[in-house]
Formats: sequence, C-alpha cells, structure tokens
Amino acid sequence: MTGNRHIRVDFKINPIIWSICFSSALPRESWPGPVARLFVHKAEEADQYGMETMGFVEGLLWLTLNIYHEARSEPEIGKLAVAHVTLNRAIEEQKSIEEVVTAPYQFSWTFQKNSYIPAEPNSLQDSMQVALKALTTKDFTGGSTFYHRTDVDPKWASHKAFIAQYGSHKFYRQAGSSAVSMPF
Repeated sequence: MTGNRHIRVDFKINPIIWSICFSSALPRESWPGPVARLFVHKAEEADQYGMETMGFVEGLLWLTLNIYHEARSEPEIGKLAVAHVTLNRAIEEQKSIEEVVTAPYQFSWTFQKNSYIPAEPNSLQDSMQVALKALTTKDFTGGSTFYHRTDVDPKWASHKAFIAQYGSHKFYRQAGSSAVSMPF
C-alpha cells in the first residue's frame, strides 16, 4: 500500500517467505513511535533514526521466527513476553529486529540449530499472530530485555533484576535500570 497512511513494503525477499506473511502492511498510525522505527522501509526514514533500512516483512519474519523457536510451546502470554523482550532489545540497542535476533549467542536457536526453517506450519502461523499482537499491545514485561527457561540457572541472571515468570521462562532487565513501559 502506498501513501502517508501506510508503509509500502519493498519485496526483495523470497516469494515463499512472503506467502508466509500477509498481503498488506499495518496502518502506520497503529504503530507507536518506537516500534515504527524498527520497520522503516525508506532510506531517508532509516537515516532519520540512524539505522539501516529494514523492511516490515523482514522484521516481522525475524520476530515471528524468534517467537517460534524460543516459545512455540508456551501459552500466549509467554510468547508475547518473548516478543516484547525482542522488541525492547531492538529499541534499547537501536538495532533492527534481525540484528537483535541474530546477534551472537543471544537466542539459542540461532546457533544451536542446523536450519531456521520451521517444521510446524500451525505453530509458525500462531507465532506470526503473536508477533503482530506484540506490535500493537503494551509491553507488560516491565521493560525486560533478558529471559531464560526455568530449568536452567545462568550465571548472568544473578546480576539482573527479576521481573516475572511467564510460562516456563523467567524475565529480567538490567539491575538498577528503571522500567520503561514501551507503548506496543
């Protein structure tokens, strides 16, 4: 879609990936400021935020894949919490969603799996719906930027402020940082 009210998506990605997604962009006015910046499509808009261009579809796909691989067996609240951590990191670090998800040793599926291709189509579709929901709902994680499964006890967790548990993951933010509730 074109015009001031909608973001035009440039299709430079594999048509199969596009078929996983959907046929129209979300209206820009439904995106709160910090989130819109993660999906800018024009070079001049990216420059305005000091970022490289990131298409809406690509950002949505990386967010969807992160939810799918990190939390597909979780209840919806757990999936949404994982999505908000991903978005919070992108906003805090001023990076694209792809950069956040593929950063070395940040999300286990990006370095422990031989393939990123989802094997469960229904779970992938559900993950995409959660990703879209996360983009339009308020962050309830208290600004969390870290999480881990409850069956592990990573050393880094003792240096973070525990926020809450959603599903089988515990969520944290930097110790001493104030919670900033992002409006997505």
